[in-house]
Amino acid sequence: MFYRDERLALFIDGSNLYAAAKSLGFDIDYKLLRQEFMRRGKLLRAFYYTALLENDDYSPIRPLVDWLHYNGFTMVTKPAKEFTDSQGRRKVKGNMDIELTVDAMEIASHVDHIVLFSGDGDFRPLVEALQRKGVRVSVCSTIRSQPPMIADELRRQADNFIELDELREVVGRPPREDRPSRATSEEELADEG
Repeated sequence: MFYRDERLALFIDGSNLYAAAKSLGFDIDYKLLRQEFMRRGKLLRAFYYTALLENDDYSPIRPLVDWLHYNGFTMVTKPAKEFTDSQGRRKVKGNMDIELTVDAMEIASHVDHIVLFSGDGDFRPLVEALQRKGVRVSVCSTIRSQPPMIADELRRQADNFIELDELREVVGRPPREDRPSRATSEEELADEG
């Protein structure tokens, strides 16, 4: 799957990875995640994408975003948009697909292998375009949840599928129930992903 001398980049769709890990009953330890892929190759960049729900200059995932930023991750954020749908329900929209796609295409000539942490089928054309540029693409998500968190077309397009549940022992930690505000905001964003 991985070659020690290949140049790697990680692309993490934050809300999608959060939802996949939650469906499997664990949280991601991002320090361990970064270390794991540093062992697998020459990690050049680890990008993390998320929309921030800003209420009174505070977002419930701001502590995570700040920690990642100070610990070797390239953070790509934008404000989430809140609105009320036709049934009067509060909705949050914060899609980061375009930002992730542009960054992946820009870095393609500098890496050998990209690991995409998302199961979003909208990324299938991106994976295909990266492959045409000679980049190997692994996709990390899960088929062990109900429903599966990865689109079949994305899994088929990828050079390699990494089952997130198989990484549990090396990058997982038990879920922390004392952070309901973060879970709520990430779940809302995941619904829009």
